[in-house]
Amino acid sequence: MEKVQWKVEGMDCTTCALNIHKYLEKKGAGNIKVNFATGDVSFENNGDTAVDKLAAGIKGLGYSVAGQQATASTPKKAFPSTHLQRFWFCFPFTALLMLHMIPGLRVHWLMDHWVQLVLTIPVYLVGMSFFGRSAWKSIRNRMPNMNVLIAVGATAAFIYSLYGSLTGQPEQYMFYETAATIITLVFLGNYLEDASIASTQRELNKLAKSQKVMANMIAFDDEHKEQVFPVENTQLRVGDLLLIKSGEQVPIDCKILWGDVHVNESIITGESLPVHKYAKDKLIGGSVITDGTVKTQVTAVGEDTVLSGILNMVKQAQGEKPPVQQLADKISAVFIPIVLAIAIVTLVISWLVLKEFTPALMRSIAVLVIACPCAMGLATPAAIAVGLGRAARTGILFRNATSLETFKNIKQVVFDKTGTLTTGDFTIGNWKVTHESVREEEFKKIVFSLEKYSNHPIAKCISDAWKTRELIAWKKIEEIKGLGMQAEDKEGNLYTAGSYKTAAGLIREDTHNVYILRNGALLGWIDVKDELRPEAKAVVEYLHSKHISTFLLSGDRLSKCNQLAVQLGIDTVIAEQSPEQKLGKIAELSEKAPTAMVGDGINDAPALAKATIGISMNEASQIAVQSAQVVLMNHGLKNLPTALGLGKHTYLTIKQNLFWAFAYNIVAIPVAALGFLTPTFGALVMGMSDVVLAVNSVRLFVKKVV
Repeated sequence: MEKVQWKVEGMDCTTCALNIHKYLEKKGAGNIKVNFATGDVSFENNGDTAVDKLAAGIKGLGYSVAGQQATASTPKKAFPSTHLQRFWFCFPFTALLMLHMIPGLRVHWLMDHWVQLVLTIPVYLVGMSFFGRSAWKSIRNRMPNMNVLIAVGATAAFIYSLYGSLTGQPEQYMFYETAATIITLVFLGNYLEDASIASTQRELNKLAKSQKVMANMIAFDDEHKEQVFPVENTQLRVGDLLLIKSGEQVPIDCKILWGDVHVNESIITGESLPVHKYAKDKLIGGSVITDGTVKTQVTAVGEDTVLSGILNMVKQAQGEKPPVQQLADKISAVFIPIVLAIAIVTLVISWLVLKEFTPALMRSIAVLVIACPCAMGLATPAAIAVGLGRAARTGILFRNATSLETFKNIKQVVFDKTGTLTTGDFTIGNWKVTHESVREEEFKKIVFSLEKYSNHPIAKCISDAWKTRELIAWKKIEEIKGLGMQAEDKEGNLYTAGSYKTAAGLIREDTHNVYILRNGALLGWIDVKDELRPEAKAVVEYLHSKHISTFLLSGDRLSKCNQLAVQLGIDTVIAEQSPEQKLGKIAELSEKAPTAMVGDGINDAPALAKATIGISMNEASQIAVQSAQVVLMNHGLKNLPTALGLGKHTYLTIKQNLFWAFAYNIVAIPVAALGFLTPTFGALVMGMSDVVLAVNSVRLFVKKVV
């Protein structure tokens, strides 16, 4: 399956998104995501239809795919080509038509119906070139969109007025200004909607702009002298050498080879306090060097960089529809035909009651114009875009939009211990050789030879501290999840470095971190020290204030887990668990109540995937990050309350938006049908309704969520 990502122009409402979704579905595409607010369309193409033919089909629906090859004959976009340009083109003509409505101002030549016809024709032609063309294509594809309502309303007013002019009775039929005003104000409303949506993308755009910068590349000439020259970061390859100085932006993901620096990673993590980085530490592209100079080596380019991963994850999440949007989509799909039916019924009943066709027609046109379903389509995408944008700015990545909504139901949070509630930065505390035939240096060599093959934080700490060139050449070595390392040397001796389970029965003390065995005999033990994350206690207290139960689920010993739980005030301890047992416990807890799991190790990956919401630290193993729905960047446990709060408040904003969208239509349509609203005022109110939703969504950027 070929994965395709497009930017589609011309979508104005949720019906447009449904049009594209149904077309791609009909052509056999899978995993389709269409976001009309941002124009992002992604899908998996099964190969039955070429991508360029699919793009041509989208064009046939009335939309265009940005980035498709333009031929030499492709004409340049003519003025007016944007909603703002169309509005400014129409505005002077409409303003002149509206002058005679100003009290006390009587411009006699503007009262002439032929003058009004001349002023209306340019506006009507521009309006129909957009609304009419879009409406016709949507009807032809049996998926009428909102532009059908605008085109029918404006055309009815224009044709009615033209009939009056041609039959010599303009006084009774002159509504040219109504046709022009509808078109002009809807163009203004569409522009304001586009501008509002664009503002919700500003945090994501900041990240996008950080992707293309200049880098100082290091190369060597024929005499092996170092040369530094500028190059765009898009031209870099893995392994290239870079020089990065104080005040410069890190051009791409890289590893420090020489030097140390202080780095501001706020664009990625939301944390403005500079972080001190040393040789072998990684620098994230987009961060800024505040002090120091380093020589680095590029570790990732293109889609593999952290920043690209963030952008892609957020874009994909924005394209997804949470469950709350499904009702709005279903209603929008049948809304246009229903409104057309209401408009016809309004026309007939008003004509019969009022005995006059003109006011009946105006009421019918008002119903068409004011009932535009844009608000229903904008309600969810606008809130989701802002929620995900603020989350990315704060250092929280949501893999899908559903996770934002699901947070509102979380009743239990389960924490892993090492690397989640603790820093994971271990140091060796105490150690002892218990076998008289083994010397200290030999013991250290055995331990290093075993632990250097493990990714566990404790193992890394020990192997870094006891590093030696004298290694034992293993015949076989493996890491047994939840137990430890096991190896066999060339002589057939079996070595183990693991938890107390491996040494049970050989020693009474079960408080040590690592036990070393050879052929079933205990050689010694090692204790390591691990500090609590400074924010851990505050996070647990916050969860309790929200009546959320807390659990500590760990493979570590019960005594150590109990000690940690008492320090932090965690409600329940479940210790000495294997990965399989962790998975079972999470499944059991998730059945009782919606459960979030926070972890960072390989052992946590199955449990993270099984939880209602899996939350991973970004320093976690890659498998843990891939298994989680939410990633907290750069020691981001402190961002857990913000993630929970953003999820709940984003869902609340969606509900507010949907309530406004439905309430607006429920109230506005009867008001227009009863004659209390003119088509002109209806067009203005319709445009403003979208802005109300966008403004309500943008409040999420500054709203207190914790």
